[in-house]
Amino acid sequence: MSNPAPEVLAPAGGMEQLVAAAACGADAVYFGASTLNARRGASNFEGDKLREAVEYCHLRGVKVNLTLNTVVLERELSEALELVKTACALGIDALIVQDLGLASLIRETAPDMPLHASTQMAIHNLAGAKQLEQLGFSRAVLAREMSRAEIAEVVRGTSLETEVFVHGALCMCVSGQCYLSSMIGARSGNRGLCAQPCRLPFYSRERDACGLSLKDLSLVQQLGELRDLGVTSLKIEGRMKRPEYVAAAVTACRAALEGRPTDLNQLQSVFSRSGFTRGYYNSALGPEMFGTRRKEDVVSAEGVLRDLARLYQKESPRVALTGRFVMQAGQPVRLEVADRDGNLVEETGDCPQPAVNKPTTPELIEQSLGKLGGTPYRWESLAVELDAGEPLALPVSRLNALRRSALERLSALRAAAKPVGFCPPAHDLAAVPKLLIYKRPTLRARFARADQVPPGAAQALEQVILPVAEAAKVDDPALLAKLVGELPRIDFDIYRGLDAPLARLKERGVIRLLAGNLGAVYEAKRRGFQAAGDWGLNVVNSYALRACAALGCEDVTLSFELSLAEAKRLGDFAPHGIVAYGCLPLMIVRNCPARRETGCKGCPGWTEMRDRLGNRFPVGCGGSHKLAEVLNCKPVYLADRLPELDGLDFLTLYFTTESPAECARVIEEYRRGGKRQEITRGLYYRNIL
Repeated sequence: MSNPAPEVLAPAGGMEQLVAAAACGADAVYFGASTLNARRGASNFEGDKLREAVEYCHLRGVKVNLTLNTVVLERELSEALELVKTACALGIDALIVQDLGLASLIRETAPDMPLHASTQMAIHNLAGAKQLEQLGFSRAVLAREMSRAEIAEVVRGTSLETEVFVHGALCMCVSGQCYLSSMIGARSGNRGLCAQPCRLPFYSRERDACGLSLKDLSLVQQLGELRDLGVTSLKIEGRMKRPEYVAAAVTACRAALEGRPTDLNQLQSVFSRSGFTRGYYNSALGPEMFGTRRKEDVVSAEGVLRDLARLYQKESPRVALTGRFVMQAGQPVRLEVADRDGNLVEETGDCPQPAVNKPTTPELIEQSLGKLGGTPYRWESLAVELDAGEPLALPVSRLNALRRSALERLSALRAAAKPVGFCPPAHDLAAVPKLLIYKRPTLRARFARADQVPPGAAQALEQVILPVAEAAKVDDPALLAKLVGELPRIDFDIYRGLDAPLARLKERGVIRLLAGNLGAVYEAKRRGFQAAGDWGLNVVNSYALRACAALGCEDVTLSFELSLAEAKRLGDFAPHGIVAYGCLPLMIVRNCPARRETGCKGCPGWTEMRDRLGNRFPVGCGGSHKLAEVLNCKPVYLADRLPELDGLDFLTLYFTTESPAECARVIEEYRRGGKRQEITRGLYYRNIL
């Protein structure tokens, strides 16, 4: 049995884009309100415009997914729930969510509202999908870095609907894990305000090279494969794009699904960055995936925009109707109209008169009732029943009025909101537990390698954290007593390569794993370990802390996008701390940007890239050749402000490329106090926008 055709899901940054999507055949659209969405720079919808947009879509049989796909600060939770309440009242079809705290509050207040996990949650393997199932999500928007085989594994192994990006821009970093824009200018991608510094020059050797800029994705020619895999939704990226782009992309996807030719040249002309790539999908990584927006890309758009605009100038007759018209002597004429969604209207008109000259024939009735131009309707079938006796006549004007009246009533039914239940929280969101305000934080350290751990670390630290494969090398009983294994934040292989080291850790009594992704949390518990939540979960509010505790996390490292003042105000739903030292990971990437210029030969596992200002950013994979990270050019340093950190449960020192001697010095400075130059405070004394 073949899989049903997946829906085409289109972006709508504003009303004109929404009209283009519906006219060209999108089955669903996604857009945001004024705030709390990952494209705050788009026009978006609020107030009456939001209601009008939902009515416009539902009238035409287009589903509406509202984006609340940012992390939500504590002070914004009430506003977020007000937006959820509005969405429920309008009968919006689904909410796209990133924040774990907001998701948990939605499940409490609107349990019947479908929840879609934003790509910002970085769901990239079956373990992550399984965790979403337990959290009550109905759909996962999968990471753009996944291959065909990896997508298939998730589709086969989960009850969730799956949504896959098939066209549009590719971020260099796995979505939800990029902190480059926030660290540079406090404009957070996790808050919908990414300034796209990655599109500027970043290079290893070639000064003008844009080593963090990928070509746009296009899987239009693979839509049949994705349908065969059982993917639910085909997502087009582009809420910041113009309506002609939306029209072109939706038209191409519709044509591909229906087996008609697609014009990739037209798609490339309307917008691309040096053309398109399918590298992730085909497991073909390499330099050919990189590209920038060139002058010729801009110029090529000028020649196609006018033709593309014509695609959405007319109403698309997308809603199929069945009808029945009855005309009997001595009785008012009757028109019944029904759609496929169960809506039915019956309209009555004047009584027909005996025909004097020209009777009203079935052909004349069908001609008059068939005038559906300018509406979203088309007749699937229309039955005409006439009196078998004497010929009857009804003016054409009355037939037309009957049709118009019936369609107006049907349209009102289709556009009317079908509310989803919403019950306000029974508790004050601001009333969160605070057990001890003046706690003195303990000290932990995360090391990249076992040989990086300095002598005496076990005595100086509450915990010693090592990547699982490195942790398995530890034999020192003192270290083993405080050892925590760190699961990879991103692992497309679902941690299968870690079976042996995880077994060794369990044999040696190590029971705790640090998890920076929902898939890692799920996998830690499945394998019988205690889980701790890491900063990659992007926890920025008390209810996200509560959600992590409900998942089984013993404690949580907060997002380093959260200011220190905000971190210290969070409720004590779970012990929580911060990364207090380290060159913070700004990106985690599947296609190493340094390899593009220099290759892997001779690389010791770490190299560096420079930006246009000459700042040096460490880049490397540690020799694993799986995933690479881009680190900040300066370390976060707070050892000279230790009293200001009281109130947190723990501080983590995040070591990456430091020598054992350097690690020992930093540990001592955080025990006794210290002072350094060439540092950053990160975002701890700033507020992200």
